[in-house]
Amino acid sequence: MKAKYVIVFSALLFSLIIVGETATTGNWELLKESIGISAMHAQLLPNDRVVMFDRTDFGQSKISLPEEKCRKLADGRIDCSAHSVELNLLNQDVRPLTVLTDTWCSSGALAPDGMLIQSGGSNTGERAVRTFQPCADCDWMENQKGLVVPRWYASNQILPNGKVIVVGGRGQFSYEYIPKSSLPSDFKVFALPFLRETRDAVENNLYPFTHLSTDGNLFIFANTKSILFDYIRNRVVRDDYPAMPGGVSRNYPSTGSSVLLPLKLGSINGTNGAAPDAEVFICGGAPPTSYISAIKGTFLPAAKSCGRLMITAKQPKWVMEEMPMERVMGDMLLLPTGDVLIINGAKKGAAGWYLGREPVLNPVLYQPESSKYEIMEPSKIPRMYHSTAVLITDGRVLVGGSNPNKNYNFTEEFPTELSVEVFSPPYLSSGPRPQISWAKPETELSYKQPISIGFTTKKNGEFPLFDKFFKKKSHQQNGELENISVTMVAPSFNTHSFSMNQRMMVLETNQVRQLSGRSYVIDCFAPATPNIAPPGYYLLFVAHNGIPSKGRWIHIS
Repeated sequence: MKAKYVIVFSALLFSLIIVGETATTGNWELLKESIGISAMHAQLLPNDRVVMFDRTDFGQSKISLPEEKCRKLADGRIDCSAHSVELNLLNQDVRPLTVLTDTWCSSGALAPDGMLIQSGGSNTGERAVRTFQPCADCDWMENQKGLVVPRWYASNQILPNGKVIVVGGRGQFSYEYIPKSSLPSDFKVFALPFLRETRDAVENNLYPFTHLSTDGNLFIFANTKSILFDYIRNRVVRDDYPAMPGGVSRNYPSTGSSVLLPLKLGSINGTNGAAPDAEVFICGGAPPTSYISAIKGTFLPAAKSCGRLMITAKQPKWVMEEMPMERVMGDMLLLPTGDVLIINGAKKGAAGWYLGREPVLNPVLYQPESSKYEIMEPSKIPRMYHSTAVLITDGRVLVGGSNPNKNYNFTEEFPTELSVEVFSPPYLSSGPRPQISWAKPETELSYKQPISIGFTTKKNGEFPLFDKFFKKKSHQQNGELENISVTMVAPSFNTHSFSMNQRMMVLETNQVRQLSGRSYVIDCFAPATPNIAPPGYYLLFVAHNGIPSKGRWIHIS
């Protein structure tokens, strides 16, 4: 009889191990078979809607505008197809939106009040600034002369004062600010010679990677080189960063991706005024000649290399690593646990019409603490040129787009993709999630402000004997939780493999207190300055043993 129990337990143990191994690779779910357009640009809003759009001259989309919103084209024809939509994440409803000017390869940022500010594009949209308020029936508002000069393939970054800086663009070696006010200074264009210096015969420096450093200056990376730039005084404050090794171009059209790794806010943040360290992580890209080679029919292998650069170090040096597979046109997203998800893209070619080959279907999870790369479950849908990925409130990743064709084309080798999926990282199947019960203050924060967050945990599983067998860590030790963190993640504007304004802070924690049973309170502090966390909306997460809660919207000003 005893042997029978041993056999049953062994079988149960084996089945749980198999399930566990499968669960740790993440999983995919088709959210919408069609949203009517190809999601070339995407932004999560603080009302849990995602605004997505492609370009206005793709031809007839698969979703129509209301009759009163139809637009008249230059040749006199009437176009009633939408090229922008709002996806409601709560019920998956899709609402068509009206965009008039061409948004192709434009840029964007979320303003401090939650309004989406969107700039540039091609043809009719090259000087346009568009705004979208997060409300039930809002639509795009457009100013066709919102920019002083044309901005196509430019990058946007929200600044500590709440303004948005627009950097570069095709043939533009300069920057300017939006939205414009009545001040004459708002209508100035400021030279940025660095962009001219990093341009090669194929350009390879478009959509420059732009990150706000913790000292308030801008880190700008283009092609293989980088600077630290004081935009207020219009001067380079640091040009001694070494070129990124490997002989690979990292920006469009040899498109890699970049993130500012999580900022760890300890006691140094807010006590003696020192800013925390800031480290940039760049992955993928292609040889400088990849674009020209692909046009001629030769598709060069993309790069496997990644590099980390501590941009605040006295003597910064690139630390080079390798991903499990080559990737060009991939996206990189910060997850609420501090890990980085590398997703979408191709193994060969470059960004451009028909120039990518061998889609990369497997996401890769990167753990900055250990420099470990883990291959995730593959998608069934190729996502290459003009694909997008954004972190959403529940901790999943919304993935859409891919149109390597000049128009909506569903018969090519890699057809226009109208679907959207969600990828669930491994933490969503690793055990019960903590749940935020309340927060004080509830939504409005000020800098350096103490925060108290109430949350609950659940039992680790329904098999206490199994838990005991593996000697799981207790949820409670001396009245406090182990491995607990609070993170703030800024919603980013994603297009062309770069998530603009993406930012994550690991907050300084004071103490964790048990209220009763599995109810706890964690005390922490808001970021100290807008250099560390620009004003605006963030998602607040509590993570326990590597498993995050659902996000809670907060606003800091």
